[in-house]
Amino acid sequence: MGKVEIEDRDAVRILRINRPEVHNAVDGETAELIEAAIEAFASDDGSRVLIVTGEGDRAFCAGADLRDLTGIGMRAGKDRSSPMGFARLDPGKPTLAAVNGYCFAGGVELAAWCDFRVADARAEFGILNRRWGIPLIDGGTQRLPRIMGLGNALYLIEAGVRIGAARALELGFVQEVVAAGGSVVRALELAEAIAAYPPIGLRGDRQAALAGLNLDLAEGLEREGEIGDVALTDPELPEAIARFAGPDRPEPPRG
Repeated sequence: MGKVEIEDRDAVRILRINRPEVHNAVDGETAELIEAAIEAFASDDGSRVLIVTGEGDRAFCAGADLRDLTGIGMRAGKDRSSPMGFARLDPGKPTLAAVNGYCFAGGVELAAWCDFRVADARAEFGILNRRWGIPLIDGGTQRLPRIMGLGNALYLIEAGVRIGAARALELGFVQEVVAAGGSVVRALELAEAIAAYPPIGLRGDRQAALAGLNLDLAEGLEREGEIGDVALTDPELPEAIARFAGPDRPEPPRG
């Protein structure tokens, strides 16, 4: 068993950090494997959705392994992807986090890298690295304000509080909270539905939403139109429309 395990469920790929003995903390080798796994997902046309989770039922990811800060900070791919191996990468396809336990420090940054988050009711979150004076250098200062709003992000970043799943849902970091042990099951349910949608329109909407964060409304609408015009050429679109009009119309997952 490696420090990062990959499992394919048809068009859904699961990336599982496999270091439960250290709450799935990321050392230099693990960071290299995360980076390689994201790049492999991006280039694999058969994989449409990525789920990120941690091995076991105690931790999603407790952040960087403080015993190997040199390995993380000196690894070859750091400037390309980020110290923990993900922050500057975009596979261009949907990603979601199944948060199955402790999600601290760089683990929060990893969850924030994903498009959205499903949390186990027992999950806990916190920028606990605040206690050691270690900064957020895997995207946290940029993604948390975009996800939660500036005030909520700075509350986590500055106060270093430890919060539960229900509070994370209330603050907007988490999109769903499910029963204990159910985060991966629910993430798979959502991912399988997403994977079944025609991909060009889905990925185009994702691209337009992310691009719009750096544009004013008029520019964003123009960009949306440009991307949408491409999506309308998706060869899967006529079949999808026919299914919608027919007796086997697919139903969306319940939120």
